[in-house]
Amino acid sequence: MDKTSVEPVLKVTGLEKHFPIRSRLFKRQIGAVKAVDGVSFEVYPSEALGLVGESGCGKSTTGRAVMNLQPATAGSVVFEGQELVGLSRAKMRPLRRNIQLVFQDPYASLDPRMQVQKIIAEPLIIHNVASGDALRRRVRDLMHLVGLNPEHATRYPHEFSGGQRQRIGIARALALEPRMLILDEPVSALDVSIQAGVVNLLDDLRSELGLSYVFIAHDLSVVRHISDRIAVMYLGKIVETAPTLELFQRPAHPYTQALLSAIPLPDPARERTRERILLQGDLPSPANPPSGCRFRTRCPKFANQLTSQQQELCINTEPLAENRDIGHPTACHYASVERVL
Repeated sequence: MDKTSVEPVLKVTGLEKHFPIRSRLFKRQIGAVKAVDGVSFEVYPSEALGLVGESGCGKSTTGRAVMNLQPATAGSVVFEGQELVGLSRAKMRPLRRNIQLVFQDPYASLDPRMQVQKIIAEPLIIHNVASGDALRRRVRDLMHLVGLNPEHATRYPHEFSGGQRQRIGIARALALEPRMLILDEPVSALDVSIQAGVVNLLDDLRSELGLSYVFIAHDLSVVRHISDRIAVMYLGKIVETAPTLELFQRPAHPYTQALLSAIPLPDPARERTRERILLQGDLPSPANPPSGCRFRTRCPKFANQLTSQQQELCINTEPLAENRDIGHPTACHYASVERVL
């Protein structure tokens, strides 16, 4: 796709979501957890953008802020030409028909007291889309679309397996025929044996319905299968964005390289001989991120390859996500391509 001639479906610019820290005594704000701190990306028609990173980096908060489920602290989210940041619930309601969220836990996101047919029909009823026989036909069609037996429509969520429950959640999200889905780790709570079925379903639905995806996950192997481009997050910021094949073959940010080195290889001989990149220490607190480059406290390149003068730049100056003669944006002062797979 020639993105220079196509308007993005979703354009996120400088998105921030800070959670206030208040003192116990006077309830004054004494700081903030910067869960999302200046995230920018675009999603084009029928494109799947993977958003990856370790737990606590702000992926899920980004998805919820895009949906306005958690109001953004700052920044812009433009969906099909409409600014979402700052909209009231009443003004967001008609827009939710076109952008839907699939939650991580398929059991917690479904009402255990409701039959599956009512769960899937609920958005159609709320938005006055269908009723009576038309509503029942639409529910049956949706169940068939996601690979569920329509004869099981009167069952309750606990009577289905984890993979089937996630298919129910996907059917509910598709009920209003949205143009975009925000998928918040849709397979991380599922057994590995059934993850592939759900991922293949999502891939087929995107092709069949022309959907755009923001696919949030921490498993790069899953993201590789479904995403056209991948954005890598670390501590509330995107540190590298590239087409999927390019990211896997030419990773330039040290954090991306570390994530890729953790993917098991199918060749036992190569798996035994290759060198893994082990990150030292824990993820810093988003309430008090390091100065300059946020990754420097765990960066192997900072610790082992840079001179003290070069380290000063990492300590004092935050790197911007720029091309740096690599071919795709990378937020590292000393980015260099190193193949790790």
